[in-house]
Amino acid sequence: MRKTLFLTAAAAGVATACLALTACGPDGGGSDSKPSASAPASASASTAAQPSAGASSPTATPGNDSATPSANPGAGGTALALGVPSRTVGSQLVGVLEITPTTVVYTKEADGTTSRFGTFAVVTTKDASLTANAADEEPARAGGTKGGWRWLAANGQSVAEGNGSAPKILVNGYDGAGRIEPGTSQSRSEVFDLTQDQVKGGGTLVYTDATGAENRWKVPAVDAGPQVADVKKRLAS
Repeated sequence: MRKTLFLTAAAAGVATACLALTACGPDGGGSDSKPSASAPASASASTAAQPSAGASSPTATPGNDSATPSANPGAGGTALALGVPSRTVGSQLVGVLEITPTTVVYTKEADGTTSRFGTFAVVTTKDASLTANAADEEPARAGGTKGGWRWLAANGQSVAEGNGSAPKILVNGYDGAGRIEPGTSQSRSEVFDLTQDQVKGGGTLVYTDATGAENRWKVPAVDAGPQVADVKKRLAS
């Protein structure tokens, strides 16, 4: 009789344990189900955080958002509009020269000289010395690629200042040259002798300073700038 009661009690204990285990299983909503649900969510959150961290890193890369472009927007590949100044390093790395192309005039004849290739492009500039040291433009070297001015045509051709019959053109009043004293400025001019294809569509005026940095301005295909009338008058005299 005692043996029977013992077996009955043992069976009841096993049944109770089974019921408890069933309540703790995946369908029972017990605490064992929480880690399995929370672990993937944590991993997902960690994975989602990684792209946003990576996306923010380029903005911190030096040069992407530095002060250099705003301080000297003409340096590099971006071409400024006519009339917008750009700061450059003076000849022999002395001083800071701010250059502002102001006017462009196209003409077949100028100062009693006919263009050898079809059209003179006469560009006037205002050069200002911004530091305590006198500054000057970098002399022309290697066709303007290592110093001085060149015209980059829309068709990709590069023409150095003073080519063809351009050296014969003198624009009185825009013939400044030599070192510019601190706090003063000069009016200068650059002349290019261009073919019809090199004029078509306008061009890009490029100045390379003493450091080898290029400063660029987009030049329209028609006469433009505040000194057009004055330049034309001086070229005709």
